[in-house]
Amino acid sequence: MSACTPTRHDRASRRTCPSPRRPPRLRPRIAGADVSASITVFLIAVPMALGLSLAVGAPLEAGLVAAAVGGIVAGLFGGAPLQVSGPSAGLTVVTAELIQIYGWRTTCAITIGAGLLQILLGTLRVARNALAVSPAIVHGTLAGIGVAIALAQLHIMLGGSPQSSVVANALALPGQLAVIGGAAPLIGALTIAVVLLWPRLPGRAGRMARRIPAALASVVIATAVAAVAAPGLARVDLPSWRSHAFPELPHGPVLALATAVFTVMLVAGLESLLAAVAVDRLAADRAGEPVKPPPPAIGSATAVPPQRSDLERELRGQGVANTLSGLLGGLPVAGGVVRGSANVRAGATGRASSVLHGIWVLLAAALLVTVFEWIPLAALAALVMVVGVQMVSFAHIRNVHKHREFPVYAATVAGVIGFGALAGVTLGVAVAVVISLRRLGRTKITVSEQDGRHVVTVRGQLTFLSVPRLTRALGQLPPGADATVELDGSFMDHAAYEAIQTWRGARVAQGGSVAFTGPSGDSIALAGRSDGGVDLPGRPGDATSAPTAAAAHSCCRPWTPWRNHHCHDRPTKPTHGTNTTSTSTSTSTSTSTSSLTEAVISTPGSAPDTTRPGGTHRLRSGLSSFQRNTAPLVRDELARLASEGQSPSQLFITCADSRLVTSMITASGPGDLFTVRNVGNLVPPPDAPPTGTPPTDAPATPTAPATSGDDSVAAAIEYAVEVLRVESITVCGHSGCGAMQALLRGEPETGPDTPRTPLWRWLQHGLPSLERMASRRHSRSRISGRLPADEVEQLCLTNVVQQLEHLRAHEAVARRLAEGTLQLHGMYFHVGEAQAYLLTEGAGSGTGHDEVFDRVGTEEPEPAATRPATCTAAQPATCTTA
Repeated sequence: MSACTPTRHDRASRRTCPSPRRPPRLRPRIAGADVSASITVFLIAVPMALGLSLAVGAPLEAGLVAAAVGGIVAGLFGGAPLQVSGPSAGLTVVTAELIQIYGWRTTCAITIGAGLLQILLGTLRVARNALAVSPAIVHGTLAGIGVAIALAQLHIMLGGSPQSSVVANALALPGQLAVIGGAAPLIGALTIAVVLLWPRLPGRAGRMARRIPAALASVVIATAVAAVAAPGLARVDLPSWRSHAFPELPHGPVLALATAVFTVMLVAGLESLLAAVAVDRLAADRAGEPVKPPPPAIGSATAVPPQRSDLERELRGQGVANTLSGLLGGLPVAGGVVRGSANVRAGATGRASSVLHGIWVLLAAALLVTVFEWIPLAALAALVMVVGVQMVSFAHIRNVHKHREFPVYAATVAGVIGFGALAGVTLGVAVAVVISLRRLGRTKITVSEQDGRHVVTVRGQLTFLSVPRLTRALGQLPPGADATVELDGSFMDHAAYEAIQTWRGARVAQGGSVAFTGPSGDSIALAGRSDGGVDLPGRPGDATSAPTAAAAHSCCRPWTPWRNHHCHDRPTKPTHGTNTTSTSTSTSTSTSTSSLTEAVISTPGSAPDTTRPGGTHRLRSGLSSFQRNTAPLVRDELARLASEGQSPSQLFITCADSRLVTSMITASGPGDLFTVRNVGNLVPPPDAPPTGTPPTDAPATPTAPATSGDDSVAAAIEYAVEVLRVESITVCGHSGCGAMQALLRGEPETGPDTPRTPLWRWLQHGLPSLERMASRRHSRSRISGRLPADEVEQLCLTNVVQQLEHLRAHEAVARRLAEGTLQLHGMYFHVGEAQAYLLTEGAGSGTGHDEVFDRVGTEEPEPAATRPATCTAAQPATCTTA
């Protein structure tokens, strides 16, 4: 590795590196996984491209042009390597309206203008700002478009023709249902049934069949049935490529054309950027890692980690694709979650999959025209209708309702259905602004009297909208009386700050006293910020409020000051001009706010903070934080353990992965767990050969020493079982395990004289897990409620079960199991979900064959009366029993 290579936490190294930044690589590396993934996406993209062309009333070959251009051009120039672009379902309503108003050739010119505008905006680096649009508006827009698609395609599936608007389609639907007949509805119903039931086919045959995409299977089956049962049914009619329509100079009002260009750009850009973020998350979940560029996985020099999309480059790439698609007479192009998620699940590792998928579409458009013309129009309409219905996500509805954004969502959906996509977005933004202003101005102000002192309680944000009511409430207090103002919010703007300070000055001049407190009764100081506002301590537990001094202390509990918090890294700035008590409180609040802000913005893949220390200073800073914040809280408990000795209840065997914080996952503290960590959470069986032992037919050489490296785990097991007398042993695996990925890839090829590395000599103890997963003698390990996501997760689960078998082979463990004084547990921790799964009792104890990992739900905390006497309210959360 070059000494100039920047690390994750060293942004300065990027500036001092003398070598220039390399341009993007336009010729992607092609891996076997990319080839298979490209075929899977191709099989989904072709029927979708034809169906969307049919839905908007465009020439059918226009969808194939858009799919080929989106795959090749956006794949090469875009910033989301795993995203697959093509005809946009979100633009269906917009494109259909443009074709009706201006015709197809002018619509192609509008697509070119939208692409050029996307290139301009991507160059101005505004792509990430587009994500600031409320999710309720985005999901509402897609849902409204989905409703419009479903209603229009329902008419085609029933054998009729769609109307010019969503409302007209809805009004004409009863009449269409009254004259239903013919084979078209039956073929459409068959297509829908196959699409919905195909992913749920049971058994081994079902698993084999599910390798074929449901969209392709539904179209193939519907086409075969229609060829036999309804040969006269309307089918796809692909005109000759010689008569393909190309764009022309647009004709019409300039303002209307500009609005159309902006609408296509907005909808296509938002859909592409949101799809890129969603695909990033899917890729991170597949690897069980946060979205960031980590180093290559164990044992592979070409491993491709989850990548974080370059949204600016993605917007420019989409612009180039739309410009070229319009020039070639294709539909507007956008990134899609359907194609992207299929690409990720098929195992794609880079942009080569998207490019190859575009090449396959191009070849199919040239060579398979006769095959396409067998497809019934009803089947394509039913397929697109299912896509439209799926765009109305009930999960999104529940989410926006939970965040009290449902009025914004509903207004956007209604606007899109009634007036179009751009009008719906505008209406959604207007409703969101009104709701935000209402929330900002909804401040509750009450006046009461307690023990002869007047108390003014302010709940909510103090802005200029609340100043009239605030001044009226403060004016009700008798002159010269003592007053307390309780501020229960997180922000005060400059107008409210000036009003309160003016009132306090007048009251003090009259001989009265004024105290400001937070909701917990602690005194606070009104120290202004540089922007004229004031941060206030909020109500404990309120996610929208700034933390109090108590929250500042809880931020630095023993298990929380990890890399994403670093409560000890930020120096506290003293507050001037206040008394000692106020200064102390304000200082604590400042420290806590800084720490919590850092925790919030340190999302996976975000740029590192250059102010954080590194190396020796980081270690010293962390130790100093422990001595300052944690040691006083746990000193008595550690002193007791030092005098009485350790008596842990569990032996916990887990992986050395840095993302597994055992004390946090198990809510345990000092003296609870006896922990053994190694690469892959492996337990070598007692009869395992020493690592590094050469083959029996080869003499020992200096390059292959016969040294024993397995006794460490065995010694820990013997000590925990025989000396510490633990009551249980847990083997814990986790998602995205690098050791399991290395085992699946196999040992790198080396020369005959090249010795194995220490890592691969250790990983040979995981080969039985690999053999168990491939064996038919053992049932496959699985997670309750779902199948493992991929082979890596399957091997992680199987490895836990296999290591439990190795554990039972140890003499001390077998004896305690026979006595009934020891229990074995299998555990799987999904890092991305922060979710633990426990192996069922039968499989964990060796008395059953059902290898199912059950999800661990939330339970009520143990009552305080049952806690040990050494745990007090002042001690941290880690003072619990195991």
